[in-house]
Parts: sequence; C-alpha cells; structure tokens
Amino acid sequence: MNGKVSLAALLFLLWGHFLSAQQAIDARMLKQFESSVKKDTAFKAIVNAASNNDISKLVVNRERVGKVDSYFAHRIKTDGVTNQKSSGRCWLFSALNVLRPSIIKAHKMKRFEFSENYLFFYDQLEKANLFLEAMITHRHKPDDDRMIEWLFKHPIGDGGVWNMMTDLIKKYGAVPKQAMPESYNPDHTRWLRRMLQRKLRKDGYRIRQWKNKSETFLRRQKTNMLAQVYRMLVIALGEPPKTFRWRYETEDGAITPFKTYTPNQFFREFVADQLDDYVMLMNDPSRPFYQLYEIEYDRNCYEGHNWKYVNVPISVLKSAAKKSILDDEPMYYSCDVGKQLNREDGILAMEQYDYSSLFGVDLNMTKTERIRTFESGSTHGMALMGVDTAKDGRPVKWLLENSWGEKSGFEGYLIMTDRWFDNYTFRLVVRRKYLDDKTLKALNQKAVKLPPWDAMF
Repeated sequence: MNGKVSLAALLFLLWGHFLSAQQAIDARMLKQFESSVKKDTAFKAIVNAASNNDISKLVVNRERVGKVDSYFAHRIKTDGVTNQKSSGRCWLFSALNVLRPSIIKAHKMKRFEFSENYLFFYDQLEKANLFLEAMITHRHKPDDDRMIEWLFKHPIGDGGVWNMMTDLIKKYGAVPKQAMPESYNPDHTRWLRRMLQRKLRKDGYRIRQWKNKSETFLRRQKTNMLAQVYRMLVIALGEPPKTFRWRYETEDGAITPFKTYTPNQFFREFVADQLDDYVMLMNDPSRPFYQLYEIEYDRNCYEGHNWKYVNVPISVLKSAAKKSILDDEPMYYSCDVGKQLNREDGILAMEQYDYSSLFGVDLNMTKTERIRTFESGSTHGMALMGVDTAKDGRPVKWLLENSWGEKSGFEGYLIMTDRWFDNYTFRLVVRRKYLDDKTLKALNQKAVKLPPWDAMF
C-alpha cells in the first residue's frame, strides 16, 4: 500500500514538473525563440532603425501618402473652429458645435460660439452630486463590490456624451462665450479634476462610514459637501452669470442693440426647439443589432437621462449620416480617433501606418475583437459636417469639425475615409426623420441596461 502511495506521489510530482516546464519560459524555449529570428542584413537594418528612432515615423506607409484630398461634394457651412485645449471636453464642444450652424443661419450672425465654460461649471457640480447620491444609494455594499470600486475609481471626470449636454442646457440654459469666457482652468482641467476627485473620494468614504445614519442626516451632509465643491468651482472657473447683456454682429456688418438675458431666456430664444428630436445610434458589432441599450451612470444630472442608444449596422448609421448632411444638418459623432491618425494633415485612413510590416507580425484585429479586448472604443467626440460621394452616390470620405483649434489637422478639421468610418466609428446622434422604420421601431423596446464598466464604455 505504501509503495502504491509513493508511486502515485512520484507520478504526481513528475506530472507537476512537466506542466511547470510547459508553463514557464525555460532555456529550450528561449533557444526556440532565438532560432526563429532570421538575423540577416535586412533584419539588422530594421533593428538599427527601430531601436534608434520614433517607431511611428518608421511605419508611415508611403503608398498611402497623398491619396486623400480635401474636397467635399457636400459640406455644411459653419463659422470658425473651436478649441478645447488641454481638457476632455470634446463632447461639450462637439454637441454645441452641432447646434451652432443653425443659430448662425437663423439669426444671420457673422459669428457665434457658446460658452463651454458656463455649462462645464454645472457639469462638474452635477457629476459631484451624482457621485455622492450613488454613495448614499450603495452605502451598504461591501468595499470589494464592483460598483463601489468603479465609483471610487471614477468619482468625476471632464468627459461626457451628447445627453449630458442636453440635460444641462435644458436645466441651466446657455450663454454666449462673451458672458462667461474660457480661462486657464477650463482649458487645462487636469489639476481641477484631481482636486475634485480627491474631495469626492474623501466625502464618499465618509458617507460609507455613516452608512447606518438616516437619509435625512446623509443628505444634509451631502449638501454641505456640494457647497464646498461649488466653492472650488467658483475659484477655478468663475461664477456663472445669472443675467448678462449681449449683442452680436450680423453677416452684413450691422450691430444689434444690447439685450439683457437670463441663461434660460437665452436658451429659449436661440436653442429650445432643436433638442427633442435627436436619436442616439451606436455601431457595436459585438452585440445584437436593432436592440436598445442604456448605460448605467452615463449621465451627469441625477434626474437626467443615461446614454440610451440603438445598436445598428454601420450601413444604417452611414445612411442616416449622409441624409442628414445632404439636408444641412450636422451631427454629434464619436470614434476611436487615435487609430491610424495622421494628425499633421488631419487624415483618418486605414493602413496609413504599417506596424505589421515593421515587426513582421500580424497585428490586425476585427472591430468586434478590438471592442471585446479593450483595444478600441469611443475616445473623442466631433461634429460630422461633410461627405464626399462617388458618381453612384456611395460615400468616399467624411468631414469632421474638430475642437483642437484651427492649426490642428486640415484647417481644424479631420478627413476620414469611408473604410476608416467602418472600422472606428461608434456613436452618432441624428434627427429621427433620417432613420429607417426598423431603427425607429427599436426605440420602443425596453432598454438593456449595461454596467458603467462595460468594455465598450
């Protein structure tokens, strides 16, 4: 019996050693790696070049240079390019830039821009309240609960999406840029964001320590916490105006009389009828199409609306986009802007950078694979403003009004090929009248709620 036990133990140890030898990198495996590298003169030249230079410069595909021109058959007219500078407010700039052309046209303005700083102030205040309310709601969950972990990792940020702008502007109105101009901190949000995150993490932790207190007590404390956040925002951004005097120059050079507005009066006069007819679309091939989805906590106002969208094939999204542009209606658009971007020329095109050839390794992935492995997702919002078409009406390339300033890209714009659109486009906000019946029908479904840590978001 003892002999059988010893033999079994020996076999177990040998099997464990065999598995360990397979799992760990050993000398034989290293030798196999080394022998797989053919160290000829071409390989040595690649090593010399790659090890001493910026790889992104070495992988520029010369066959693709100069293949995309800057002419568009259909382009929506607007005025000037905005600049979010060193901030994550692309969503706010892009959403407001969608509204801007129709306001300029309707009132025959020479130029116009909203105050992004005004709405950003309330965005940060509302996000602080949303976080503290979430802490009160989930205060009894254990420390290692995934929701608690996510909340503490993301207490506040300067990013966002279309629905956050609409909720803010309906609640707080809007003001022109002159009424609350940009300053250093809204243009450079990193330190303000860090201080607000620290403040909210501290307050969130206190709420969890008070988890057995009454909700009356907790909300009284929350109000005090938010008053301190408001103070921080006033110091960093300035205090939003309650009223302001404003006039503008018309396209023929006339100056209108001064008029006094509240932010909500300004909103009602210039914006109100434009916000209720938009539908949010997504192209996520990793999930079923024609399904309505909602992302939990993807909002800024507690009483506001989460990002809710219909997932559609890319052909449906492009069809709606083309119809909207031909009708002179810009759209909110977001994509994975860093992929295959020639930032200097403002070109988004497939195979502009050939990393696979440099390394001799296949690095290609499908859109679904990139989404499910966190390799790709929506990183930047812009206004979709133009389309160029072939003789048969098929889209060839698209024009995006960016918010990186006039000196960035192609005169402040990005030009993307239709193939790039297929691969890296994710979100589009478009009016209902440009959608097909199947997509509109999907809006009546009960939304599938996704967690805020989902791979797509």
